Amino acid sequence: MNNPNIFKLEEYLGQYEFKAPYLLCCSDAESITMQEMIDMGSSSSKDAWNKLSLGYTEVSGLPLLREQITQSFYPKLSANNILCFSGAEEGIFCALYTLCDPDDHVIVLTPCYQSLAEIPALKGALISHISLREENYWRIDLQEIQNAIKPNTKCIVINFPHNPTGQVITKNELQDLVDVCRAHNLWLFSDEVYRLLGNPSEGWAPSAVELYEKALSLNVMSKAFGLAGLRVGWIACQNNDLLKKIEQMKHYTSICNSAPSEILSLIALENKDKILARNNQIVDKNLQLLDSFMDQYRELFSWVRPQGGCVGFVRYKKEESIDNFSKRLVDDKGVLLMPASIYSHSSNHFRIGFGRKNMPESLEKLKEFLQD
Repeated sequence: MNNPNIFKLEEYLGQYEFKAPYLLCCSDAESITMQEMIDMGSSSSKDAWNKLSLGYTEVSGLPLLREQITQSFYPKLSANNILCFSGAEEGIFCALYTLCDPDDHVIVLTPCYQSLAEIPALKGALISHISLREENYWRIDLQEIQNAIKPNTKCIVINFPHNPTGQVITKNELQDLVDVCRAHNLWLFSDEVYRLLGNPSEGWAPSAVELYEKALSLNVMSKAFGLAGLRVGWIACQNNDLLKKIEQMKHYTSICNSAPSEILSLIALENKDKILARNNQIVDKNLQLLDSFMDQYRELFSWVRPQGGCVGFVRYKKEESIDNFSKRLVDDKGVLLMPASIYSHSSNHFRIGFGRKNMPESLEKLKEFLQD
């Protein structure tokens, strides 16, 4: 077992997230107060909340919560196909560390959240990075993936809606990828934490786990729902033998989830449509402001307009490095962007976030900086 590399994104946010007043790189939707959440609860959910014992919980997750997850996202599955975690990061770690063995080959679409590539490498797997390209509108390139498959390829790792570009995968693209995986007997790890946030032109592709018996679909309360403080995520998989092995890895991490967080997640999912409608309204309004901004400052910036999630990848056109620009911006105006280098992406792009209500204020501060 190798030592993991420094997690660039988390180190960067740790330095600035609670110091910079204007976070223009946030990757989550607008959150909800505790009181708002409790008020949403049904009588049965409120009763479960009031009678909740603060003891250990079931390793796999509260049965009612897992049942609600299947109803909300995977109607073809059962609660036994769901394994809950303390956030998405624990799910990534436990699943990919369990799935991958030394000398396996894993294909990862990049740029990506670092642990999607880091954890298989930590286990000793050989990683092939398939870079999404701006000239291809950050879309998946199936031929490039096929060309990368080796006899020892174990898994393909994807992330759609994509962080940081905001691109989505269409139903046909996902089905074609599943066909390739099935033909080569590969696992497919699908990070879907932004799914249902946004308005893709061709609509939403189904979750990978509903299309393929060797798929693992990752989701979480943090991103589309804006409930990162709950620290509740999950993996859905049709293969219960693999889920059991991943659960055994969880014994070495959190063991079980927070009891209050499970009830609050249950309430949130019972109100899924209401919460997502609110968050999508915020995203739509902020995207309209960003459309105007990108037009006004087109000599400085360009992007492929995001279709899903609440982040986009913006190109800074000047010769100055985006790292230097971002440092000057946060020092002068307190506005935080996320340079492409945080994703180990050698370009002059930065991640911009537009899922929160205060984004317009942060955008105005950026304009002030540009005007100065």
